[in-house]
Amino acid sequence: MNYIKNILKTPLFKITSLNSASVLVRIAGGLLASKMIALFIGPAGMALTGNLRNFLTGLDSFSTLGFQNGIIKYTAENSKDNVKLYRTLATIFISIFFTILLLSAILLLLSGYWEEWIFGTGEYVWVFKVLAFSLPWYTGNLIFMAVLNGLGKYKQVIGINIWGNAAGVILSAFLIWKLGVTGAFLGLILYPALLFLFSFYLLYRTFPRFPFLRWRYFDYSILRGLLSYSQMALVSAVFGPVVYLSIRNNLMDNFSPNEAGLWESISRISTFYLMFVTTLLTVYFLPNLSMSKSNIETRTVFRKYYKGIVPVFVLGLAAIYFLRYFIIRILFSAEFLPMEKLFFWQLLGDFFKVCSLILGYELFAKKLTRTFIITEIMSFVVLYFSSKYLISIYGSEGAVMAHAFTYFVYLAVLVVYFRKKYN
Repeated sequence: MNYIKNILKTPLFKITSLNSASVLVRIAGGLLASKMIALFIGPAGMALTGNLRNFLTGLDSFSTLGFQNGIIKYTAENSKDNVKLYRTLATIFISIFFTILLLSAILLLLSGYWEEWIFGTGEYVWVFKVLAFSLPWYTGNLIFMAVLNGLGKYKQVIGINIWGNAAGVILSAFLIWKLGVTGAFLGLILYPALLFLFSFYLLYRTFPRFPFLRWRYFDYSILRGLLSYSQMALVSAVFGPVVYLSIRNNLMDNFSPNEAGLWESISRISTFYLMFVTTLLTVYFLPNLSMSKSNIETRTVFRKYYKGIVPVFVLGLAAIYFLRYFIIRILFSAEFLPMEKLFFWQLLGDFFKVCSLILGYELFAKKLTRTFIITEIMSFVVLYFSSKYLISIYGSEGAVMAHAFTYFVYLAVLVVYFRKKYN
């Protein structure tokens, strides 16, 4: 009994509980949006929205210069020293301001090119024009949230996610209901602007009038340090969307848009339950890894993750597998039932992925740039070629087989690397 009470009192349990509430709201919103897409657009529409999601993922990294994890690390390290903190924040905000101006211009002027690459229909040029004007709010929210994470404001960050995502859910569902595919696209682009309002308010309360926004605080040495995170994040931003777009287009060209939609749907389900782990890693484990000064402290953080998070995740995966038929019927429609065959390999791949995530975050926390880039490129190369081969034999099932194989290889490589480094 005392053991259970001690667990309930730990900061990790408290943050996990709050994080679970936030993630449940995000999942509820994502599930509602998926249901609306399934009913009003179908598998083909699911594939189109998947293409835009991949593009937005890459744009996230470019618009923030890949600084997000670096922001958390530098803010956490300098949170007790106002001068160093102001230099860090000034460098971040000024650099990203000019980056947003450049990217917005590129999106606006080359909107036709982006439409051809992402959709290839000629119907959705307007998407990239809208995105060009919403990019400041979109990126601003990402930066504000990273700063708040670094300052250790876990409760406030999770609160923003809850209220912002609840508002985004209502907006997205309404737009999909009224406008179909157009509404789905608008929902993806506009809901981060709602989160911006919440995160801006909280950051402004933390730093009234933003006293760090002065040229004199801009520090090139901090910028150089942050750019090492750019290298890591931009590798993922470039290779990730390209590989996932190629998988989706492979399925669409050689099988059907519906087959691509089934793969996109299982990927969306995966994204929902992985939120529990990824958000917890960002708000709790990454700052702790960043502040760990010795191998013993780092191993303690690893131990918390593997003993406290992974076993619960495995139980969740088992429940999802045995309830997969009901999940498909509830979340989508009878048209998506062929997706049932994809669950085993997707869940297996996600198990390997979750086991490897804490190791990948350690590469960020300790700024092991070269190792991160090598392992990240390796994983994308493995995913690209294994999916190309397996899809030709098994269709959409081959895509999830490739997912499982890739993360098994990635986990094995990181385990070998860290055993040598920390033993």
